[in-house]
Amino acid sequence: MSLGVSLGGVSTKLHAVVDTQGRPLHLTLSAGQRHEMMMADELLAQAHGKAVIADAGYDSNRFRAAVRSRE
Repeated sequence: MSLGVSLGGVSTKLHAVVDTQGRPLHLTLSAGQRHEMMMADELLAQAHGKAVIADAGYDSNRFRAAVRSRE
């Protein structure tokens, strides 16, 4: 399990790939202080479909380019 320690205490982030009904297809954990992009490649590899909806934490030129290259 990935636990992060910061001034606010111990935290963990849950990253998920879900289907169109919101059902989880792939789950992974990271330390709470780690940036979301640390898990982006793993999540994108597990995402199957024609569209991607992502949190603002995944907003980067590299991630958008990776999504576009899948088409």
